[in-house]
Amino acid sequence: MKPKIISKKDLHLIGCVFYGDPFHSAKGWDTANEIGKLWVKFNELMQKNKKKIQKYLVDPDISYEVHIDPEVSKEENKWYVFVGKEVENLEVMPLQLFHKILPKTRYAVFTSKGNNYLQANDVIYKEWLPESNFEESFSFQIQVFDAKRYFGLDNEESEIDFYIPIK
Repeated sequence: MKPKIISKKDLHLIGCVFYGDPFHSAKGWDTANEIGKLWVKFNELMQKNKKKIQKYLVDPDISYEVHIDPEVSKEENKWYVFVGKEVENLEVMPLQLFHKILPKTRYAVFTSKGNNYLQANDVIYKEWLPESNFEESFSFQIQVFDAKRYFGLDNEESEIDFYIPIK
């Protein structure tokens, strides 16, 4: 996997957040774990509030899953996971949703196809990052799901983009 290096302005997201062990209910990439449940809740809230939110969405086909690593995440086995969509000029936000602003930075963008997403983190953090001339600029990772290229976890044609903030 070879990354593409891009720069992005502040990223404004609206969505739902979870803190804890995201694999408490089911391990790995599974719709039954806390991340899968978070996506279900987010999609329900988006559908319920579609008329209020639709005009603020940058691209309704693109969804974001942000993994934020607090300093104690590895010791406590707890992470923040935020799922959402990018918005602009947000004037009204349903009470059940949260607004997250990710800082302007450069990203190494890795595209994974099919089941390669299962090994993406190992390739990125154990191989590419240590061998590159880059360091992480922030302690988070974004997984980007574009409805034009992502067709579900079990579909070999699905593509997921991994955004790693770098400096």
